[in-house]
Amino acid sequence: MSPTVFKIGNYRFHFFSKEENRIHVHIISPEGEAKFWLEPTTALVNYSGFSSKQLNSLQKIVERRKNEIIKKWKEHLKARNN
Repeated sequence: MSPTVFKIGNYRFHFFSKEENRIHVHIISPEGEAKFWLEPTTALVNYSGFSSKQLNSLQKIVERRKNEIIKKWKEHLKARNN
């Protein structure tokens, strides 16, 4: 399952809740994809297709909306486990 957390332009921010327990977010667009961990700090895990400029911009978005992503993650896990 891959719930969408939010979209900005061509970027879709989502997660794979069954992938791993560590809170993370995937970003996909026609240009590429990336994955960021949110704990213990925001960190780029892997990517393809994005430029350094795009990755820096995406990381800033993830950091700015980190609480929202974590909240959605926890809500999804709670619903899935009920």
